[in-house]
Amino acid sequence: MNSIRMVAIPTSLVEKIRATGKSPGYGHPAYTEIATGYGPCRHCLRTFIVGEDKRTLFTYDPFHGLESIPLPGPIFIHSESCRRYPEDSGYPEQMRRYPATLAAYARGRRVVAEVLVEDGTQVAAIHKLLESPEVADIHVSDKTAGCYDFRIERAG
Repeated sequence: MNSIRMVAIPTSLVEKIRATGKSPGYGHPAYTEIATGYGPCRHCLRTFIVGEDKRTLFTYDPFHGLESIPLPGPIFIHSESCRRYPEDSGYPEQMRRYPATLAAYARGRRVVAEVLVEDGTQVAAIHKLLESPEVADIHVSDKTAGCYDFRIERAG
């Protein structure tokens, strides 16, 4: 059993975006294209096959329903159906090779620490950040593009 949970965006939200073609909470049009970058899909947390997979871009607030101050930004999902990443599956193996920014947040959307990981040691860095009782959760973002990938919480 993992002591951490990987929290991808909810299936109900993904289905709504695919059905309406609009960003949740904002109503902006979602945009679909053939993948030009690796991603990942914020629902299944698998990387995109560049030049093959269709991906949908939309505006998303990872703090919606968790904090009163929003932080919207662009993210991608597979345009076709995919299965949500299981929360207890550990850090996504495909994502270990990509540089990541780990932003540790306290309640109130206050950044407690930020760590850049470029050598595949994301899990060790996550456990180190979670040693602080002040940390409520960690947001993983792509170090190069800067966009939100998924959230990490303590299990239980």
